[in-house]
Amino acid sequence: MSKAIVSREQDYSQWYNEIVIKAGLADYSAVKGCMVIKPYGYAIWERMQRVLDDMFKETGHSNAYFPLFIPKSFFSKEASHVEGFAKECAVVTHYRLKNSPEGIVVDETAKLEEELIVRPTSETIIWNTYKGWIQSYRDLPLLINQWANVVRWEMRTRLFLRTTEFLWQEGHTAHSTAEEAVAETVQMLNIYAKFAEEWMSMPVIKGVKSANERFAGAVDTYCIESLMQDGKALQAGTSHFLGQNFAKAFDVKFLNKEGKSDFVWATSWGVSTRLMGALVMTHSDDEGLVLPPMLAPHQVVIVPIYREEEQYKKINEVVDKLKKEFITENIRTLYLDDDNHSPGWKFAEYELKGVPVRLAIGPKDLEKGTVEVYRRDTRQKQFIPIDGITNYVKNLLQEIQKNLYDKALVFRNANTVKVDDYSSFKEILDKKGGLLLAHWDGTSETEEKIKEETKATIRCIPLNGEQEEGKCIYSGKSSKQRVIFAKAY
Repeated sequence: MSKAIVSREQDYSQWYNEIVIKAGLADYSAVKGCMVIKPYGYAIWERMQRVLDDMFKETGHSNAYFPLFIPKSFFSKEASHVEGFAKECAVVTHYRLKNSPEGIVVDETAKLEEELIVRPTSETIIWNTYKGWIQSYRDLPLLINQWANVVRWEMRTRLFLRTTEFLWQEGHTAHSTAEEAVAETVQMLNIYAKFAEEWMSMPVIKGVKSANERFAGAVDTYCIESLMQDGKALQAGTSHFLGQNFAKAFDVKFLNKEGKSDFVWATSWGVSTRLMGALVMTHSDDEGLVLPPMLAPHQVVIVPIYREEEQYKKINEVVDKLKKEFITENIRTLYLDDDNHSPGWKFAEYELKGVPVRLAIGPKDLEKGTVEVYRRDTRQKQFIPIDGITNYVKNLLQEIQKNLYDKALVFRNANTVKVDDYSSFKEILDKKGGLLLAHWDGTSETEEKIKEETKATIRCIPLNGEQEEGKCIYSGKSSKQRVIFAKAY
């Protein structure tokens, strides 16, 4: 398999697509706007899923599954929600095909009484269901998560980052008080941030969305934002405080401890296969994919180098011992002992696939009692004694995980700039992008004007942002805190 031929500097978009395709993460499908996630890519997604699912369950959430199809009438019950998703909905109108002289056609007699929407998100179908599940405070909190696929009809698509169909999880919870619901919203935001930073080695900024960028139907949207190597921001996860909007729309009430009836308070939160795109763009280089060890399907590949059968047998004896030690230490290992490809091909292939550590063992290594160790993040080689190699590799994987985070953090910090005037704001955006900390007057009108003129949006209002008096870069009106502007995916 050939390597990615375009560098990040030449064409970042093409570089990204080539990494995804050539590293075996995904492929284009026969359905426009949809992708095939290949086994290697799906193995990474499964690791993400497993970790997040454990984090959800540790905080008291349970998994369930709700229908893919949603009656069209459900969307009209929450006005801002339907307005936010109306242009992205796929609609099922008929339920049968038939033969005709022209071939297979839709059976016009099999029209649905009510059209069905292929879920773009599940708030409406879930809250209609919750009405039958919640009667009193004893039924609360209700903490449900769903792993599913959703469909949002996209005109411009890019593998993992924006596809018509994608995979995600969506949490939907019900609470007896606003305070409990807000606490849940923040808790899930912190879980997403912890996952991004500790498992993906991707530094994120936690914040609140502006009204223009808020989820349709939410009172507040919390988010984690990250910076990609091309200077564009990427929203990596969101957690929404829905207030009582959906409870009122679907008449979901409960009797409180005082025996009074009230509407429940709601949240929803989710991350998707967009995280796969974030992983690629945060760490990868011009040689291919670079994976954090904690998410890599294979943390170590072992390549034997030999010419004779006797050499191969001796190498196998050493490798068998190593594999047993690695299994004991939960180090995921792949032994490339097939004869179909040369060692050089194997080196290039698994560098492209981003495997964190490569071990090469040949006859000379056996004589010296050493192993050649190659680390993917820095592309450095070392010769390490075979005795003690397991502990060395175990520590090296931890070092790589930390180094990837530190490197990404240094990049983000170097590309985060305070800006106090609009001309500098536009100049920095045009030249290198990045995260721009600027004052904003808090109005949707100013936000829209800046977006129209520069394509930059307010990524978030940082939760830990310092309070600082200033003047809006666009209108000159007063402001009490800088917000983060950026061009974004």
